[in-house]
Amino acid sequence: MQPQPLDLLHLGRERVIGSYLLETPEGPALFDCGPATCVPVLKGRLRERGLELHDVRHLLLSHIHLDHAGAAGVLVRDHPELQVHVSPVGAPHLIDPGRLEQSARRLYGDEFDTLWGELAPVPQENVRETSDRVLGLECFPSPGHASHHVCYVDGDRTLYAGDAAGVRIQPSRFVLPPTPPPEFDLEVWESTLDELERRDPARLALIHFGVAEDPGAHLAELRRRLRAWTALVGDGASEEEFEASATEELGEDAPPYEQAMPLWQSYAGLARYWEKRRTRA
Repeated sequence: MQPQPLDLLHLGRERVIGSYLLETPEGPALFDCGPATCVPVLKGRLRERGLELHDVRHLLLSHIHLDHAGAAGVLVRDHPELQVHVSPVGAPHLIDPGRLEQSARRLYGDEFDTLWGELAPVPQENVRETSDRVLGLECFPSPGHASHHVCYVDGDRTLYAGDAAGVRIQPSRFVLPPTPPPEFDLEVWESTLDELERRDPARLALIHFGVAEDPGAHLAELRRRLRAWTALVGDGASEEEFEASATEELGEDAPPYEQAMPLWQSYAGLARYWEKRRTRA
């Protein structure tokens, strides 16, 4: 059965943040869960499929950014038997999200609570560190967007990509590189794209948003734009110039992309990347 995203209607807008329901040998599982502000909608989407939250046995996380994993602690509090799978690097930040929340509040300011809601801890006994196999799926590191990012591949060659395959608000064909600070790294991400291509997926399940049935063309477009945007900022483009260029590229597709990955954040991550490179030089 082809995967279909559960639209979490972030801030009431369609096709910005999704989640995926998977069947595993140990019962239903979710891939990513969105932020706490989307929990009521997530529960409603499960009911549309004949399930309650308590029927879901496992939560597979790509990484711990709030648009992908922010609701994890709230879900476990409501469903204490839920097992949360996350990379070994990300696990401590689920158990104690204090530093993560502090960093995010600095970034988002007064908008934090409206965007993301509560960031609750996940009890240590509910956290399962990922290895190369998780519930029958292949799992592998996929850094570049974030150092702790992992992807999953099922037996039908669906690659559950998190942010490693970029942002593409279907049916748009525009593939946007999400490059937030502080961990974006072009060379590392290019190596991850090599890994994604080597696995020859049949499709890409994107959190932002939908299933891409043309993975080869999609990944090639992501690689091209990653290089172009990194070079633009490296050549001295200001934040205003970068945002103007990206907005012109996006055209009428801009609003949902801006909500899924604000361009000011992309610029900040690209600028931080170049700052670190120049410091090392």
